[in-house]
Amino acid sequence: MKPQPFKPGKLNARSYKRLCAPLCWALKKITKLKSRGNRPLQMEFEDQLHALIFFHLQEHTSGRHLLQSLKEDAFAREHIAPKKGIAKSSFFEAMNERGLEQFMLVFEALQQQVREQLPNRHPELGPLVAIDGSLIDAVLSMEWADYRKGVKKAKTHLGFDLNRGVPRKIFLTSGKESERPFVEQILAPGETAVGDRGYQSHHGFDQLQAAGKHFVIRIKENTITTCLESYPVASGSMVFSDAKVLLGREGVNQTRIPLRLVGYTVEGKSYWIATSRFDLTAEQIAQIYKLRWQIESFFAWWKRHLKVYHLISRSRHGLMIQMLAGLITYILLAIYCHEEHGEPVSIHRVRQLRNQILNESRMQPCQPDTQSQQNQEIVHAKT
Repeated sequence: MKPQPFKPGKLNARSYKRLCAPLCWALKKITKLKSRGNRPLQMEFEDQLHALIFFHLQEHTSGRHLLQSLKEDAFAREHIAPKKGIAKSSFFEAMNERGLEQFMLVFEALQQQVREQLPNRHPELGPLVAIDGSLIDAVLSMEWADYRKGVKKAKTHLGFDLNRGVPRKIFLTSGKESERPFVEQILAPGETAVGDRGYQSHHGFDQLQAAGKHFVIRIKENTITTCLESYPVASGSMVFSDAKVLLGREGVNQTRIPLRLVGYTVEGKSYWIATSRFDLTAEQIAQIYKLRWQIESFFAWWKRHLKVYHLISRSRHGLMIQMLAGLITYILLAIYCHEEHGEPVSIHRVRQLRNQILNESRMQPCQPDTQSQQNQEIVHAKT
């Protein structure tokens, strides 16, 4: 019997597949992309999704850098790129013209999994959502991202789940867009928005309370207040003031609905926090505002280690896809780090994962033992 030639197996992708396992359920909820003409799609949605996850995970710095990896890197060519490869024009066409709805659906589906799989670190404080904006440097041809004369910037408006340490909602606008209107869009009834002084809005506070939404927002020290009732403060506490108040000047910008104002000191610096939460202690209100720094840390980590602000596309559509892909990658990493290591996301664990993927891609598929193969040939010859 003539021996069969050995065919090498596929490169190992165990760690990458483990990272992307939560996508299996999410991908069942999306509609399939369809070609707008007679020509079939060169890049299906799953190809586009995995290409952008790979872009962020491996810290690529441009679309061309990514395309080069999809063509030259053995692992990327086998497990990430479309089977027939992808041309530059087809890749950028996909970025600028399709897939946005599908990326949003995958992001929303992962949010449901996060609530079930990641621990709630602050159940006693209720659902907390930090809200902040971040400017993105843009090129001059991005007219939609106008910021000021001679400078182009886009802006992301992000809601961040402080209980589970992951992003949960995102909006993309021009750089000059106000951040305050997005609080109501990001927040759901029963949730508490946590924000800095840029989100102080007396009319907005009334609107949130009327809608059954809460807030813990720092206000300016020179804000005019009318005290309606004072509450006792524990001796030795960082809190020096706790009261029910109206904010603003009567007849000008005064709040219609009373709210709570908590003052506390940290390292000699005073903070004034306006809130609708009367169910918590003043110390818990101070604790909630301290948690807001998680969103600052997230933005810094996200930009530095996932390279999300290295623009692939110049269109609003393409940039939104890139931002969503960066958030999806972060959530996958959060689930992976929790399930594999019982820890939040860290660059240590991400680098460890990158090395595992690299090492696995270098492993040669197992070949049959030469002597065993020769023995089988002898047996077949005798029979």
